[in-house]
Amino acid sequence: MIESDPKGFILLLAAMTVTVYLTRAGGYWLIGRVTIGPRLRRMLNALPGAVIASTIAPILVQGGVRALLSMLAAATVMYFLRRDFAAVAAGVAVAAGAFAFGL
Repeated sequence: MIESDPKGFILLLAAMTVTVYLTRAGGYWLIGRVTIGPRLRRMLNALPGAVIASTIAPILVQGGVRALLSMLAAATVMYFLRRDFAAVAAGVAVAAGAFAFGL
């Protein structure tokens, strides 16, 4: 049986917090010393979409029909309504429906 160590957990949590803070603060510090030209600006503007695509791609590859239907529903609602919450709700509803029908 694995015993829990509260001191070790708190130390680990503190180390992770410091690491995340230093990574974020270091990024802001570094970007403050770089001249942002048109090419870098285009790359930074495209970055959120790339992060979302890299998150969604493995889900689509491994998720099967249910994941594909959910993503299509969410994308369709987002295209027509331009509302994030509505797109997420549509994706979840389609996933639940597909699950209920055994897909």
